[in-house]
Amino acid sequence: MISISDLAAERIKELRSKEGLTEEYNIRVAVEGGGCSGLMYQLDFAAEPQNNDMIFEDKGIKVMVDKKSILYLAGTELDFSDGLNGKGFQFKNPNASRTCGCGESFSI
Repeated sequence: MISISDLAAERIKELRSKEGLTEEYNIRVAVEGGGCSGLMYQLDFAAEPQNNDMIFEDKGIKVMVDKKSILYLAGTELDFSDGLNGKGFQFKNPNASRTCGCGESFSI
């Protein structure tokens, strides 16, 4: 399961509205090879799930994750930081043994 913080849910709803997307558009989270640490997070809006997607819902936001990526993301919280040192969306991944400084890549 992937959870969403209150602040991230609020920001997702704001971005969806700002981009003119309906509530049918949800969040797709994936893990791909690359980045400084070997694996990178991908975060996008998507209207339709793919055949191999698992779907979770938290705070009114549906999160679609392919079955391969869920192995790396189980228990992860999607958060958002907009303070002085804020980085935007952040993944709090308990499975990551190492994370790069930008927070966009990790290793297991």
